Amino acid sequence: MATTTIDIDTELSAVNNILGAIGQSPLTTLNFDNPEVSFIYNLLRDANVDTQAEGWHFNTEKHVKYTPDTNGKIAIGNDILSMDVHDNHIRREYNLVRRNGFLYDKQDHTDVFTVDSIDLDVVRLYNFEDLPTVFRRFITYRASAAAATQLVANPNLVRLLTNQAGLARAALQEYECNQGDHNMFGFPDDTAYQTYQPWRNLRR
Repeated sequence: MATTTIDIDTELSAVNNILGAIGQSPLTTLNFDNPEVSFIYNLLRDANVDTQAEGWHFNTEKHVKYTPDTNGKIAIGNDILSMDVHDNHIRREYNLVRRNGFLYDKQDHTDVFTVDSIDLDVVRLYNFEDLPTVFRRFITYRASAAAATQLVANPNLVRLLTNQAGLARAALQEYECNQGDHNMFGFPDDTAYQTYQPWRNLRR
């Protein structure tokens, strides 16, 4: 019986998919000395950042504790795409932004904090290979449409790739709904709620 090998999408395979979409030959390695390869890779990177910056269930974390260093400053890494104090819409204690790599309070005009810690809700940037498959697929199709728009004078190809990206985004949103368990009531984590189930009335 033959063994089936399933390859996980990588940056190399994504770049090759983009190159194939615009009629170019695949690569064996990512050679950034080639201007076209570098350009395609930048499109992939930008699509990755733009997609993750929207904030999804897989890359959004709540109640992340940040502790000031000995100088009272709180470093915010480049992998943090956005952040805010947890429940800040209810208790407006801070008005925080990232400035010069550190947390900055626009309300008190300072980047020095005297508290023990601050709980933040953050949207984090992950490497392409660490994303769920549906996100990698959508990002690749999105970058392919951008590559066709900028490198190929073929509106039919652009339309085809844009439609393909649209279908991939629909799959992405379905995945998000299934994984996030979202509801209109906004019940927090570690709670239980049984929604209305019409079949229970029909069973009577």
